[in-house]
Parts: sequence; C-alpha cells; structure tokens
Amino acid sequence: MQTLMEIMEKHPIVPFIRESDLAVRRPWNSPERRLLDYLMVYVQKGQCAFTVNGERQLFNPGEFCLIQPGSLTELEGLTDTETPFAHLDIFYKPGREKSFPTRPGQIDLTPYQELMQPSLNELYDIEIPVRLRFRNPNKMAEMMLRMISLWQQRDPLSQIKAQHTATEIFIAILDNHAQLHRPGREHTQDLSWMHSYLSFHLGETLSIGDMARRASLSPSRFSAVFKEQFGMAPHQYLLNMRVEHAKELLEVTTLSQEEIASYCGFANIHHFSKVFRKRTGRSPGGWRQKH
Repeated sequence: MQTLMEIMEKHPIVPFIRESDLAVRRPWNSPERRLLDYLMVYVQKGQCAFTVNGERQLFNPGEFCLIQPGSLTELEGLTDTETPFAHLDIFYKPGREKSFPTRPGQIDLTPYQELMQPSLNELYDIEIPVRLRFRNPNKMAEMMLRMISLWQQRDPLSQIKAQHTATEIFIAILDNHAQLHRPGREHTQDLSWMHSYLSFHLGETLSIGDMARRASLSPSRFSAVFKEQFGMAPHQYLLNMRVEHAKELLEVTTLSQEEIASYCGFANIHHFSKVFRKRTGRSPGGWRQKH
C-alpha cells in the first residue's frame, strides 16, 4: 500500500481553475453528464437538486457541493438561483490545459481517460461527501467568491492568487471532512521525511525524545515505527549517517579531525575515532590517507 507521501509525490496538489462564474439564473437544468474534473458549487440563493451517481440531494442557500471526477451528474435549479461554481483540477497532470468541462450528454469518456483527474476518495481512500459541511461556512463562502473574482480578472497575478485560494479551499475540505489514512485500519506514521530532518540537524545533539517529539509520537512508538520503516534503531541510523558524512569530509576536505567530529555531531574526537573505527575498520586518519 502506498504511503501518503508517495501518493503526494506522484500526484502533486497544484489546483488549476478551468472555468468559474457567479451563475445567476432562472430555473434551469443541466442534463446528465460525467465529469473529467472537480465541480464545486456554492448555493448562494435559491434551491437546487443535484443528482450524483443516482443519488438526488436538495441544496439550500448557504450549502456547498463537491462533485468528484468520474461522477455521473445531473444538475437542476428549482428556483431562481445564484450558484457560484468552479470547474477545477486539484492534482497536477501534464497536458491538463487540454481538458474541459464536459457537456450535457457526455457520459462515455473513454477517449479522454488520460485527462481524468484522480478522485480524492479513491486516491486517499477517504470519504468526502457530495454535500460539504464546514465549521465556518461564511469563511468558505468568502474564499469561494474571492477565488472566482480573482480568476475572472485574468491577469497573471490575479490568476496566481486564484490558484492559491483554490489550494486553501482544498485544504479546508480535507481538514473538515477527512482523516488521511484508511478507515478501520491502524495508521502507521510515515517517517520518510526523517532522513532529511536528521541530515539537517546532523551536527546537533539529538535524543530519541527529540526525534519522537518532531514526529508527534511517544519515544517507544517512534522507535518501533522507525525500526519498521528503516530496518534499524534511530540511534544506529543516525550514527551511520554521521560516519558517512565524516567519510565524505575526510575524502574531499582538509578539515581537521576535530572539526569533522564537531560537524558530524560526535561528542568529541575520541568518540568520533571509536565509532568510525568500529564501523569502517579504519581510523579517521587511516581512511583519509587511503582515500
């Protein structure tokens, strides 16, 4: 099973607004179609009925709707309505400028599969409903209207601001509706970022407690998860990194052994020499002479 970090690396979150409007209309109907991208609708005025994958739901003023890619959709305004909306991609895909909001009657999208956005629910194995519920709906309405207003200005800076606002909206959707791990299964903290963290703090004194706090885990839980993911205890992994960095400094610099010991986070030159010899079979001086 892919980790959340692997999913995010493969599907980077880079919102792209394709079409957006305030949509002031008399009673209206948009016949059945299937979506390639995301459609978010804010019902600002009036009443709507949205049928998504066979389920019909009524939406009243102040409510939000999110329809995900691949969904079979029929939209209807039952009264005079104001329904600000946005067709947008959430995840980056090459060639996404070729995609489009599907038209009424377009149900078989087989010829356009390469343009289909990944579904949030399927990609993250979560359940975000069609009817969105926010802790602060007024703030969400302001963000939605700001995003549309910025997008309609069409100048480069406004477009960037609109995309930034779309990112904020996406984060709010996840924050209000989703736990980003598989429901009903034990969630294992992803520590793939830990190598970079240790590398950045290599010259510092780091305890298991320090690392565990950074990962928001107890020391015992952190040690167990770290060993499961990296194949060794955190302290041993850190020592390996320090020795590898020391090798590099011995080979390519003229730094003294005392300086290298300090840069690599060893307590002193005696500790450095002892650990280095144990792990390489040579003293630091012997290693430098050979290489």
